[in-house]
Amino acid sequence: MSWHLFAVFFASTFFISATPGPNMLLAFQYGMNYGVKRTLWTLAGLSLGLFLLLLSTLLGLDVISRQSPWVLTVIKAVGAAYLIYLGISSWRDAGDSSLMSDAREMGEEVAADYPDTMSAVTDKTTPQPRSLSSAAVKVSPSNMTLFRTGIWVSLSNPKAILFFAAFFPKFINFSAPLWPQYILLTAGLFLSETIWQIVYTLGGTKLASWLDVGNRLAWLNRACGVIFLLIAAALLAEVLNSFMM
Repeated sequence: MSWHLFAVFFASTFFISATPGPNMLLAFQYGMNYGVKRTLWTLAGLSLGLFLLLLSTLLGLDVISRQSPWVLTVIKAVGAAYLIYLGISSWRDAGDSSLMSDAREMGEEVAADYPDTMSAVTDKTTPQPRSLSSAAVKVSPSNMTLFRTGIWVSLSNPKAILFFAAFFPKFINFSAPLWPQYILLTAGLFLSETIWQIVYTLGGTKLASWLDVGNRLAWLNRACGVIFLLIAAALLAEVLNSFMM
């Protein structure tokens, strides 16, 4: 992999990671609820879950590229179609997003699906956490609970595997040694994800207020939609080129 291609990959993932998906919303909400120090446990869980999803995707691509190269072409074509779908969806749905309301919905989903994080006490002397969520807890959960919640939220999004499978083939040279490229791509993705998780954790209401002014969040989502469409076009060009050779 050339450094130019890696720079394109990192710039793309860095921009896409800025959008408030489930991982970022959890980091945002928990940073407000429990403070930065406690939320580091959640960030560690999010990173572990992301690593497991990423590893399963890369191992699958590795096996396919060695045993059934033609399937890789099919994956690129299907991946391009999926990225086109994501791009159009990101553009069309951009106006319906609000970081505040999305964080509130995220908290309600965690409360419903992972009740261990929502245990409450009746002690009136317990400080109330600052929260955007109507499902806010009344007492901070343990560090391990925060860690497990991070893993659960990260792994509960199976679309991530589909996204990785669609996104990564554009940046991998399957005729060159794969594992050095895997390590480089993984490092780049983790760096961009970690930076934005910390930003969302630290940013709190300031970040939410800035993004929710006017159409800023909408244009961020639209920009990501354009990135999806550009990468899809590049994948389709590779597929067509493989048939013409």
